[in-house]
Amino acid sequence: MRLPVAVPPARHETVASYLARLASLHGLDPGELWYQVTSPRPGTRRRDVDPGRLAAITGRPAVHLARALPELRHPGPDWQAWRHQPQPGCPRCDARHDGGPVTRLLPHHRYVCTRHQYWIGPPDAGQPATPLGPGLAGIIQAQWRHLRLLRRYGTAATYDAVLTGFLICGHLWTDWPGEWSGPWQRWTRRAEILIPPGAESSQFSAARIFAAAYPEAVTLASLIASPAWRRLAAGDPAQPAGHHLPADPRIPIQPGPPSHDQQAKPPAARTQHRVVPALPPRRPRHPAPRPHPARPDPCLVTRDGRHRRHDLGQPDRAAPRPP
Repeated sequence: MRLPVAVPPARHETVASYLARLASLHGLDPGELWYQVTSPRPGTRRRDVDPGRLAAITGRPAVHLARALPELRHPGPDWQAWRHQPQPGCPRCDARHDGGPVTRLLPHHRYVCTRHQYWIGPPDAGQPATPLGPGLAGIIQAQWRHLRLLRRYGTAATYDAVLTGFLICGHLWTDWPGEWSGPWQRWTRRAEILIPPGAESSQFSAARIFAAAYPEAVTLASLIASPAWRRLAAGDPAQPAGHHLPADPRIPIQPGPPSHDQQAKPPAARTQHRVVPALPPRRPRHPAPRPHPARPDPCLVTRDGRHRRHDLGQPDRAAPRPP
């Protein structure tokens, strides 16, 4: 059976979402359509999608379907580089596909739809994508820098670096020194655009908080993902225990006003950060128990309470006779 309306799948769409749209457009039962395009897995009660059957009912080559549907790719993609939960994507991209809502599996490095300027980072449950207005151009530019990091350092290093950048920004945002100027004010300004004051009860989401700190997190990730900084964080044995690195101009967080002790230092010393690699904790060394003096053997004690020293390896001394 070939369906008359051969709608194409969306990019990174799940198979279940694509089949649900096909069934809705043709008035079919989703369960019946599922049994037509799947085959039972030997030894189990589960069923797997057969790319040949799906290609037969849609009229599209199996190779083209696999390009859009990650679950049909063979060999399969590196699933550690993908989010574990399907989510809605950009609403303007989804509007091109008929039949119902589109659910996608997005990789970890997709945070922004740069074409339509929507934040599609990991959303909260039930939260749609967030539009990015003209005052949030830095978030869109950060997505392009994120993709350059991915091409340069790979999936694992980039994911770890961006996540660490988010954690650093989160800690710094929590300990905000109000008298400093810098990223704290930018984070607050972006947060007020994404979550207008007074609308927190209806528009607040953790995804929008991540969007506010995304540009600085990517900037920090460009340093954290570099091999030199990763060796430093891992505690390279070739490096001394404590050394200085010059302040990198890419770091978006500038230090506060120098203290009285720092003002006495030369300007070159103020712009250096002391870095001490963090080594893994060692097992605690318990002090060795002190040997307790052994009690004398009753067989080596004479009637008058003196030890028989010759049996203990010491020269014998004759006991003085009483007068």
